[in-house]
Amino acid sequence: MTTPVPASLWHFLSREVALVCDASGTLTWMDERAARLLEAVPGQSLRALAAQGTEDKVDRLITLARDERVERWEAILCVGGVPRTFAFRGAPHEGSVALVGSLVPEDYADSLSQVSETMSELAALHRETERQQRELKRRADELTRLNRDLEESNRGVRTLHAELDEKTESLVRAAEIKSRVVANVSHEFRTPLHSILGLARLLLNPANGALSAEQQKQVQFIRSSGEALFELVNNLLDLSKMESGKATLRPVRFSASDFLGALRGMIRPLVLADSRVELRFEEPPADLALETDEAKVSQVLRNLMSNALKFTEKGHVTVSAERGPEDTVCFRVSDTGIGIAPEHQTHIFEEFTQVESPLQKRVKGTGLGLALSRRLAEFLGGSLTVQSAPGRGSTFTFTLPRVHPEVEEMLGMAERSQQLEPGRAPVLVLEDDRQTLFLYEKYLSRSGFQVLPVRTVDEARRTLQRVRPAAVVMDVMLEGETSWSFLSELKGNEATCDIPILVVTLMDREQKARALGADEFWLKPVGEEQLLRKLAEMARSGPVHKLLIIDDDDVHRYLLRQLLKDTPYVLSEAATGPEGIQLAREQLPDLIFLDFVLPDMTAFDVLDELKTDPRTRDIPVIIHTSHQLQEEERRRLEKGTSTILAKHKLSREVAITRIRDALHKTGLGTDAGESRRG
Repeated sequence: MTTPVPASLWHFLSREVALVCDASGTLTWMDERAARLLEAVPGQSLRALAAQGTEDKVDRLITLARDERVERWEAILCVGGVPRTFAFRGAPHEGSVALVGSLVPEDYADSLSQVSETMSELAALHRETERQQRELKRRADELTRLNRDLEESNRGVRTLHAELDEKTESLVRAAEIKSRVVANVSHEFRTPLHSILGLARLLLNPANGALSAEQQKQVQFIRSSGEALFELVNNLLDLSKMESGKATLRPVRFSASDFLGALRGMIRPLVLADSRVELRFEEPPADLALETDEAKVSQVLRNLMSNALKFTEKGHVTVSAERGPEDTVCFRVSDTGIGIAPEHQTHIFEEFTQVESPLQKRVKGTGLGLALSRRLAEFLGGSLTVQSAPGRGSTFTFTLPRVHPEVEEMLGMAERSQQLEPGRAPVLVLEDDRQTLFLYEKYLSRSGFQVLPVRTVDEARRTLQRVRPAAVVMDVMLEGETSWSFLSELKGNEATCDIPILVVTLMDREQKARALGADEFWLKPVGEEQLLRKLAEMARSGPVHKLLIIDDDDVHRYLLRQLLKDTPYVLSEAATGPEGIQLAREQLPDLIFLDFVLPDMTAFDVLDELKTDPRTRDIPVIIHTSHQLQEEERRRLEKGTSTILAKHKLSREVAITRIRDALHKTGLGTDAGESRRG
């Protein structure tokens, strides 16, 4: 009777071997491991592999497994000449016997010890798992408590944010009110100040009667006090403009040499004849030219020079200009004055801040000059810094781009508008505010439109001579002029009367705009989605009512139909050249879309047929194709067609714009089209 393998040891049995024997115990198949371990080959008897004295066990296994399933049968076989115990499972299989055996550890005691150790480890692991679960539960409870605390904190933070938002809105409103009050009060102050200063100058003029020495002294005090107050008012007004974002940029091109020469002539009269301070101007590079707001650059330098002269008792004040890094210009105003301590160098740029000193008490000032100068420097895209030490003078450095960034952007925008993009419909934008122009280009660059920017009515007229836009967006209140007459001119001219015009301005003059022919009127500011939707709607309007599409591609005809959906155009279609020619003669369309490649004839053949018939000779034709045209083909087509469009670049706006352009090139409109069809 074979000894069964204990169930607890089956977990530790090594990898199994597989054998198949016939009914007599001869091996007919074995797996690779069995062949390697037992050095067995097919045709060999399994009995021959048994250890000496155990052959009967092997025979008994074969006999039992021929008829029924056998489990846990031990047999000792030789592995490399050494007897090893195998635990076999066997079962009958298609007239043979299938056996699967596993090596049994040689020392049961070791195996049992391993089982015991493993069980101990499992028990310890179980206890550790329970401990960790308890710890996790404790931490989960702690997290729940923290979450409750955080939620309460979040509610408090949200409440605080709401309060801060409310305070912020109040501060913004207060700042706006302050700016408006400062601007209004400053304007109101200017009128009486002009009168006071004018009267003071009259009184001081000997031609209007002599004053006694005392009276002259008193009037001089009035005049100097009035001038100081006038300077304060001007500075306040300029600061309020900077804060409210209403400061305007008026860039001009000027040379640094001419600029400093004019500044020298302006400042020299302020230096008294008996002054111990010398005003010096260093000659800048002859070819150094700027393109920015000259008046604001002058204002900054005048403030710096005025301060330098005030706080320099003897020595000199030097003004220079030189090239800076990355295409900038550095203006420097250096003096040999009292200097500024390091701890005060940040505060001097704050409004109404002055450094206490005996000289400061004598010369006085508004405390706004440097604050305004730094704001102006930043507005011009630059910076204003100071290097100074007490008793050793100061050097203020005003660095700004040689060409103002807005000017560069405007130049880039203007250059881009010179080359029309075939896949985008041109929109003429008449607007003097550069920021608004940049905004329009940003909006329209994401759509099927191309911005043609102009800042004056004359520029707009010149642009219209070379381009017929799909629409016009215009401001009627321009710098130095209005465009009311230009609006009336566009709508009164037969060549431009049907171009849609959208008036966008700050003043509510809708009634006047519509009376002069504007198709739409909006108040600034304008949102992107609103503008694009309106331009797409306006660009669809036009005088054409009948179009003919000649294209053998069903998909392209469908796409063109979809592009012109919801427009006033009535579309006819032809899939072949002869069919298209026949429809053109019968229907006399206002315009023909013609594919370049047709199955039965070329676009040149269709064009020749149309030109030979007086009825179809003058119908404008737009070639639309996916074909890569040769230069000779393009030249021939340009002579006989209105325009050539690539199918992959065609959009709704471009299609509508090119249709209208083609009709106007041939002098056709609604009436002309109707009369021809009649």
